[in-house]
Amino acid sequence: MHTQITDVRLPEGQQVLFVYAKKQDLMNYQYLNNIKFPSDLRLLPVDALPKVCEELRDDIVKELSVNPGHLASSLGVTELTVALHYVYNTPEDRIVWDVGHQAYGHKILTGRRELFSTNRKLGGLHPFPTPDESEYDTFTCGHASNSISAALGMAVAQKQKKVVAVIGDGSMSGGLAFEGLNNAASSPNDLLIILNDNNMSIDRSVGGMKKYLLSLNTNESYNRWRDRAARWLRSHGMLSENRRRKTIRLSNAVKSALSPQANIFEGMDIRYFGPVDGHNVAELVRVLRQLKDMKGPKLLHIHTIKGKGYEPAEKAATIWHAPGKFDPETGERQKVDTSNMPPKYQDVFGETLVELARQNPRIMGVTPAMPTGCSMNKLMAAMPERAFDVGIAEGHAVTFSGGMAKEGLIPFCNIYSAFAQRAYDNIIHDVAIGRLNVVFCFDRAGIVGEDGATHHGAFDLAALRPVPNLTICAPMNEHELRRMMFTAQQQDMGPFVIRYPRGRGVLTDWRCALEPLPIGKGRCLKEGTEVAVLSIGHIGNNVTKAIEGLSVAHYDMRFLKPIDTEILDYVGSNFKRVITVEDGVRDGGLGSAVVEYFADHGYTPRVTRLGMPTTEFVEHGTVAELQHIVGIDAEGIRKCIMNHEYELT
Repeated sequence: MHTQITDVRLPEGQQVLFVYAKKQDLMNYQYLNNIKFPSDLRLLPVDALPKVCEELRDDIVKELSVNPGHLASSLGVTELTVALHYVYNTPEDRIVWDVGHQAYGHKILTGRRELFSTNRKLGGLHPFPTPDESEYDTFTCGHASNSISAALGMAVAQKQKKVVAVIGDGSMSGGLAFEGLNNAASSPNDLLIILNDNNMSIDRSVGGMKKYLLSLNTNESYNRWRDRAARWLRSHGMLSENRRRKTIRLSNAVKSALSPQANIFEGMDIRYFGPVDGHNVAELVRVLRQLKDMKGPKLLHIHTIKGKGYEPAEKAATIWHAPGKFDPETGERQKVDTSNMPPKYQDVFGETLVELARQNPRIMGVTPAMPTGCSMNKLMAAMPERAFDVGIAEGHAVTFSGGMAKEGLIPFCNIYSAFAQRAYDNIIHDVAIGRLNVVFCFDRAGIVGEDGATHHGAFDLAALRPVPNLTICAPMNEHELRRMMFTAQQQDMGPFVIRYPRGRGVLTDWRCALEPLPIGKGRCLKEGTEVAVLSIGHIGNNVTKAIEGLSVAHYDMRFLKPIDTEILDYVGSNFKRVITVEDGVRDGGLGSAVVEYFADHGYTPRVTRLGMPTTEFVEHGTVAELQHIVGIDAEGIRKCIMNHEYELT
């Protein structure tokens, strides 16, 4: 039995691309089984909503126990999700989610419950909200801090519609959020910003904004006075835009006298309401109804608990952010015996960083809100004074690292490759131009799997290759990663980029002596005739499998910049056919570098470039599935070689 994606009510003109397996065993819920779209939800009385939240939370837990995804964040906003769709006329009114891993409940309530078992699977529902999937998904939201800016643009463009931005999970620490707030304060709009304050991103939130939000409060007498005054002014036609701003400034002055806590939002001429209990759905409905038609920009501050309603997730929200498979009754997570498996690259990075830091007192660690995800937590545990979690603020992480490097330290700045895209100018302006010895470790480079297009580390090689003063390299295995890290912290190395993939390496015996690598030098892994394969990074292991039994040469280039010209001269002179393989976009990266060098120096082998396309984004699925589709798994590489009829040996 199958159902079409048209059940999701795609906007007019969009194509149905896949057929999904229909969920067979929908739980027998009193209310949830009768809610296909928010219009069904709005038929219920308010006193039924707590039960709806209970059923929705239970459905999310049971679904994710067998089809892993982002659990704790969506549980924390269950009441908010229900209240928003109950009060607002979605999809005509716009809800813009910030950090899409909060939006599983939103998906279930907007026509996708029967398809939710396909979430994050190849050809199934997208991992994060996207307008390509549903008209209820108003904006792409895989990365943090963009909701206020996007929602403000919508509010300006669609003045007759209500627009709500939901920001939280640590996203308010991102600079773009404050740029949006600043503009919202100076542009005519009726935007509602909901700050979901759960003191978390993935790990615990850090920094001054966290402390500020924890202590922020409003005075009850002040709020009563302000509401009465606003009603009186509005009834007398005295609340024009200009007068509104003057009134807000006056009310801020009165508040300063009544409340010991200054308010950063009202200081920006954005009316502030809260904090409100984000798990009281009836109260949320009441407050949202009051705010719905209120003029001018406003911010509702709610307090929530990440993982709310599922005790294991409440107790350990970081672990239960994306826990994998688990028993929903006991909370026992499915364990995999990893004793005979190679380690994850991130753990090799973390262990090696601690090892290097013990040898070199100038080494520091920096990460933007991902200490557990990138294993920077290992240095934080061993030497807490030498490791910094700067919050969701990639640009700041880079420039902060540049400042340390300017004063003689060697920061290892670890950022997920896709998130580093937001720090591109900082890398160029604040590090590369000054030749500062910042070591950029780009985790999750290449195809990352189920998180899809917003999270693939596809563009780092192509984006950074033209930037002067950078050294760019990628390890094929754990030993190479350790040696590249050791090389990067040598004296006066300048900006140094190391990119490596999500997941496990290939060596169970991964520890090795720490010794430097020659900059810009690759290595020949296998001699051959007629055809040569040039690869960079972990994807070279697929090449090794692909060429078994073939008389094909294989070169691990190691460095994209500077590239090994001796290898290129030899290959260009001695091979008729060259194939380049990279786990990144094929335009601008290794393949382009090779083609450019051959063209500049008069070499004429036929070159085939394998990598991720630039004509379309690679969607979600397992790493193996997506590598196969793109053609960079062992089968695809071998097929590329055999299509040219090279002899087996």
